[in-house]
Parts: sequence; C-alpha cells; structure tokens
Amino acid sequence: MMNGCLLVQSYAARQSAPVPGVTVTVRGEGHAPVTVTTDTTGTAPVITLPAPDKALSLDEANTQQPYSVWEVTAEKEGYQTVTLQGVQVFACQRALILLEMLPAQRLGAPQSKPETFDIPAHSLYRPEGPSSVAPAENCPAPLVLATPIVPTTITVHLGKPKESARNVTVSFRHYIANVASSEVYPTWPEQALRANIHAQISLAMNRIFTEWYPSRGYTFNITNSTSYDQYYVHGRNIFEVLEKLTDDIFNTYVRRQGTIEPYYTEYCDGKSVTCKGMKQWGTVDRANEGKNALQILKYYYGNDIEIVRTNNLQDIPESYPGSPLRRGDSGTNVRIIQRQLTRIAKDYPFFGNPGTDGVFGAATESTVKAFQKQFSLTVDGVVGRATWYKISYIYVSVKDLAELTSEGEKPSGESNVNGSTYPGTALQVGSTGTGVERIQFWLNALAEFDPALPSISVDGIYGNATANAVRAFQRENGLTVDGVVGPATWEAIAAAYNSLESDIQDQPSGYPGTPLRQGDRGDSVRLLQFYLRMVASNFSSIPTITVDGIFGAATTSAVKAFQKEFGLTQDGVVGPATWQKLYEVYGDVADSLLAPNQRPGTYPGTPLKQGSTGTAVREAQFYLRLLAVYFPTLPTVTIDGIYGPSTTAAVKAFQTMFGLTADGIIGPATWQALYEQAQRLRSSDGLLAAFNLVPWPGFELMPGAEGPSVAFVQFLLRYISYFYDTVQDPGKLDGIFGQSTLDSLHSWQLEFNQPESDTVDDFTWNALEATFLSLAGGVPDSTVPAAAPDYPGYVMAPGSAGGAVSALQQAMNGIAQLYCVADFVPNDGVYGTETTSAVTAFQQGLGLPATGVVDRATWDAIFALLYPPIPEA
Repeated sequence: MMNGCLLVQSYAARQSAPVPGVTVTVRGEGHAPVTVTTDTTGTAPVITLPAPDKALSLDEANTQQPYSVWEVTAEKEGYQTVTLQGVQVFACQRALILLEMLPAQRLGAPQSKPETFDIPAHSLYRPEGPSSVAPAENCPAPLVLATPIVPTTITVHLGKPKESARNVTVSFRHYIANVASSEVYPTWPEQALRANIHAQISLAMNRIFTEWYPSRGYTFNITNSTSYDQYYVHGRNIFEVLEKLTDDIFNTYVRRQGTIEPYYTEYCDGKSVTCKGMKQWGTVDRANEGKNALQILKYYYGNDIEIVRTNNLQDIPESYPGSPLRRGDSGTNVRIIQRQLTRIAKDYPFFGNPGTDGVFGAATESTVKAFQKQFSLTVDGVVGRATWYKISYIYVSVKDLAELTSEGEKPSGESNVNGSTYPGTALQVGSTGTGVERIQFWLNALAEFDPALPSISVDGIYGNATANAVRAFQRENGLTVDGVVGPATWEAIAAAYNSLESDIQDQPSGYPGTPLRQGDRGDSVRLLQFYLRMVASNFSSIPTITVDGIFGAATTSAVKAFQKEFGLTQDGVVGPATWQKLYEVYGDVADSLLAPNQRPGTYPGTPLKQGSTGTAVREAQFYLRLLAVYFPTLPTVTIDGIYGPSTTAAVKAFQTMFGLTADGIIGPATWQALYEQAQRLRSSDGLLAAFNLVPWPGFELMPGAEGPSVAFVQFLLRYISYFYDTVQDPGKLDGIFGQSTLDSLHSWQLEFNQPESDTVDDFTWNALEATFLSLAGGVPDSTVPAAAPDYPGYVMAPGSAGGAVSALQQAMNGIAQLYCVADFVPNDGVYGTETTSAVTAFQQGLGLPATGVVDRATWDAIFALLYPPIPEA
C-alpha cells in the first residue's frame, strides 16, 4: 500500500466566502475515523490516507480497484449536514472536496433534499463498462452561435435526454474538472491528461455552440449519459492535478483548420469499448512515447486539427493580458487584478488589501500568494493565466451574490443623494457645468480599470474628448453610440462607477480609513479633489482645483478654505470629520439642495408650509425622503421644491414619530430635528441594510402573467438558484412569467419536495420568501457573547437579516430572561414582525423614539441593559 492525500475546504455558495468551524469526519472500512475542523480560511488540515499502489492505475490490463474509497461527513450547527460516499483517493495524489455549506432551513421554509452524494465507481474501473461518447457522425447539428464561447456555467441533465432526472447548473470549469476526474486517472502522464481535457472541453463547447439540446426543446446544455455526452458525477470529489490543468486550459478547444466551431471530439476508453476517435488508455502510451497533447490529438483526429484559445469568456470582466504580471509591474492590467482582489478580500479578509494604485508591490504580491494558497494554485505571487482567470471567476462569484442581494434591498437613499441624480437635460458637445464634471470624473475613474475607455480631464466642458469617451462607454455597454449623455447613458455610467466604488471602497462615502495630507497620491486623493471641485461651484470662498490625484499645495489650500467655511480645524488634513462633511456638502450641491453659499441644515428664516417653494423646500424634502427609507411609517415624498399635501403629510408623520407638534409646518424645531436625524443616519448610524419583503398580491400567478409580482418571484428563484445547483435560474428579471420562469419554479418544487404546479399561490409565495430569507439571514451564532458586540455600522429594520440581527435577538431574549420585562423573539437572524414589535417595546421603555428601527442609539441602549457599564472607581 501507498498513501494519498485528502484536502477538504468549506465554502458558502460558489466559493463566495469560506465557512470555518466545519467538523469533517473521514471513515473507511477497517480504519479508525479521522476528524478534522476547517479553520478561518475554510480549510481543514490535509489528511493522509492509504491507497493502492500507483502502478495499478497506469496498467491498462489491471483489474484491481486502483484507489481507496472513503465516506466523508461535514457538520456544523445551523448548516445542513453533507455526506459524500465513495470518495476516491489515489496514491501520490491529492483529492479535493469543495464543500458548499447551505444554511439549515428556518422560518417555516420547506426542507430541501438531504445533501448526500453517492459517488459511483470510476468510469475506467466500473464493472458495467467504461466511458464513451456517441460517434460524431450520429450528431449532425446546425451552427447556431456566431462564435464559440466559454460559458460561465453549464446546465447538466443527470440522465439520458428523455429520462426524468434533475438538472444541475455548475461552473463550466468545475464541470470540466469533474468530468476529467470521472473519466481518467489523475496518475496518468501530464500530456495524456491535457489531451483528454482538451477533448472534454471541445465536446462540451460543441454542445454549447450548436445549442444542441435547447434547440430541441430541452432546458439543459448537456447530459451526463455516456451514451450521448460525457460522464459528470454531481457532488464527487475531484483531483488537484486535474483542477490545476483545467484552470490552465479551460478556454481552449479543438477545431478543424479553416473552421470556427469546436470539434465534436468523440472518444472511448479503448479497452472495453472501441471507437473511431481518441482512445483514453492509448493517450497514456502516446504520452510515454514523448508526444505532447497536440500530437496525441492529431494522432487520433488527424493532422488538420488545431488547439485554439479564445478570450470570448461569458461574464468574465477582462481577458488575460498575454503575459504574467509580477512584482514591479504597473499599469491598467495591474489595476484590474487589484480591483478584483480588493473586492474578493471583503469575503476573504485574511487575503489583505492589495490597494488599487496600479503598482504591483509587496502588498499586491502578498494578496496574490494568499489567493493562490486558498485556491490550490502554485504559490509564487505571479499572476499567470491560471491565477488571472481564477481571480476573475471568484470575483464574478462574490460580485454576483452582492449584486443579486441588492436587487432585494430597499434603496439606501444614498444612491439618490451622492450626486448621481440625472440633471434633467441631456449632456452633449458644448454643455458645461457640474453635471459634465460628474460624468467626466466617473468616466475617468472607470478608465483607470478599463483599457477600452480613454482618460479625460475633469474640467466641466463637454468637448470632443468627452464625447469620444462617452461613445466608447456606450459601445462597450450596448447603448446607442451617439456621444450624448441622456437618462439611459447617465444611469449606466453612474451604475458602473458605483459598482467600482463598492469594489474598492469600504465606506459609501469613500473615506480611505486614514487621513489624507499634502504629499499623498492615488484614487482617494482624486475623489477628494472631485468633491472639493463640486463644492467650490457653490461656495465662492473655496478655490477650484485640478483633479489629478496629487495632494499638492493647491489641494491643501482648498481643504483649509473648506474647513474654515464649515467651522472645522484648519490644518489642511482630511480626517474623518472633514471627509464626512465634504461628502455631505458635495451630495447636497450636486443634487441642487442648496442656494449659492448656503450651508446644509441652515434654517430658511421663516416657516415652510403648504404652498412654499424653493431650494429650502427641496432640502427639507430630501431629509424626509431619506428618513422614509429607514422608517417605513413615514410616507415617501418627491424632491421637487413644491410643498404640497404629500409633503405636509410626511411632515406630520415625522413630527408625531419624534414627539413634535404635528401641525405639518416646518418651523425651527422641526427643521432642526429633521436635519439632526438625517445627519445621524448619514454619518454615525450608516446605511439601512434590509430586504424589500413583498406580500402576496392576492391572486395566483401563472404562465402569461406579467408585472412586478412576477419579477419578485423571479428574484426569489434566482437568489435560491445561486445556492442550489439543482434550482434553475429563471433568467432575466423581466416580470414576464414565461417558460424559463416555469422551469425554474418546477426545479424549486422538486428540490424542496413541493407538489409540481404551474401557479404561484399564497402558500408557494410565502414558501419561496421564507426560503430566500433563510438563506439571506445566514446562520446565527447560538452562543451569547461575553461582552456587548460593536454596533454593526448599519441600520436594521423589517427585512434585515444576518448575524447582527441574530445578536440583537439574543440580547433581547437575554434581557427577557433576566428581568421578565419582555417577550421572547425567534432567534432566526431575520428582522420580522415579532422582532419589530419587541424593538418598539424596548424603545418605548427606554424613552427613545418608537420607530421599530435599530439605529446606533437603540443598539447601544438595548445592549447596555444586558451588559451594564462598569462604574468607575
């Protein structure tokens, strides 16, 4: 006997974040169980296990099982237990198990099918026969797509085409690594493995390119039946060597010279089954003869084939630049990889912060090495092809989840008040002003990370250079290429910039975390200068400066002038207080809330009431609108500068909530309260983090229905499909109940043991919403902390979910147990009706505004009851 290795890593869906603390138990016949636990990176210690001699897997005539078989169980409180039976370990090879840990269902959500995977015998060993695919001549197909693509995901039918079986949607690279692990032995020579993987990729891409199954009415791309396609075993372990090779060549395929379509690479084992195509066992002989992968493929498919690499990668942000990036390099490609690593590090904080300065320094190298170690790549700190595309894949994964979640969040209010509001008229050559400056700044920032966009000056003058940059953006994003910034182009540029900000900044305001002063350079300085330039357009005391990313004497003078204007310490250093005030004033100026040289929060001198108009009314309406986002009982108003009945009603509701005379008139006391509450939420309390929970519309939804209710069901299904491979993505959130939405609904019903139905009734609606909340809420920590946790940095309200909500629920239950003054609430990590009622009761008892919303004051007051401050000596 020899030894092999087993490495287990635990992740949330699609490797979007590690899951620590998972207990992994490995059992084998005649061996004592081995138990390990995943660490903060989600990685368990490598386990050494006995395995048969390596020579058995290299001998075509061998009839003994060439690998050992194990059962692996993964458990963690609050998560579904995962069991894998039949895990294969080869001598001198590392087997990988990438566990996707799903939260245990709560809130009345239906239970999904148990996470148990029974891995069958390897296709080269199983008694019923080895793998083979249908001959190419039996599969004529029209060319459907204009050019071959490497898809992000592929949907696999776990059976023959007409069999009733589940569909699973998995990443294309994971699919190829799985097929390779299921069809060849990892101990084979590298060139033999490469030849087989090239053939497997080409066959799958041929199915994608010809849309072979969708064109015949099926809802999948390929089957796992070797009578039709190639062998995929859902849930099996894979092998490290095969994953690494897949990462290196996943965007290559075989084609005939002079053609564009991926070649249908028929193959068989060449031992029990013969065919006209490639013999898998024969690739071992050819590799031992010294042939490389291309020579092996030509040996079987003819000399007129070639291996080509495509950069037409679906959903991958940028293609590999062609040469490795390493320490000392600089430029746009370095910035691209830094941006992606910075976003990934929000879910993998132990990676560190590489910065986004476009310089490949020590910090970037350290982050790259941490990434490579986490994802089983060669740890050399160099971003080669495999590392580049692995970073892009993980970036897309974590980004997708964040953007998908935002589809269900209430608007924070910030998106409408940080200067991204459309100015009302189209911008084009000849236009001037702050609207032009905003577009120029956004495009210039995007150009730092996108080589297709030219850099431009931020001068407020819409010239040819600006028009050309707009055209480049429009061309890249499928918009009408006219060089004019209308509503659609404005919104697209603003959304792209906000997406960039979310990747590289930890705070919505953009504060870098450390003070900025003369001599500093970089993106944060550029953002600071942009804010100052915008503020200078409204305040004559502040000089206009150039946005160049260099904190020089002119920037210092502008900072001091700003500090003097707003009563801050005049030191020319931009710390948290200066930055926060600058961000506030910038947003107010950009959204036309202030008269020239008027400071935010300045009472207009006379009461505002129904019939009033002007910028003071706009400013008050903005505060009301912002507060309405946080407090559901406040009606939303339009920011139009006209004090009408809706503004009066909102003012009365605000006055009632905060104990003021409810007359609907904004006098000095109401104005001051409005401004203070809005400022507190914009600064110390942070953004609202809550999901927009929609009640059942009161009627059944069925195929053919349209509208926002259908769009919400599509959102729920898409979110669930992100976590469950077996739930199909419904496609676009277009509000149209078509076939893709119906297929997605059926797949959810199958996975969650619900009767198949073509309609969404009240039970199905609530079950979908409960499933979504169970996943969005994460898994609460069942232990009460020894000390009061820090305020999470955001406001919680009905629809919020996650660990902070769970901690709050634990605290309120702890107080109820200690003092018998409150009812117990479910500790489910979701801010529902019972939690809202309990919070309101606590606020009433503590003398706080009874809003039912947890801001910093409410959080601190509740935890102070459970953890009273220690009195000073």
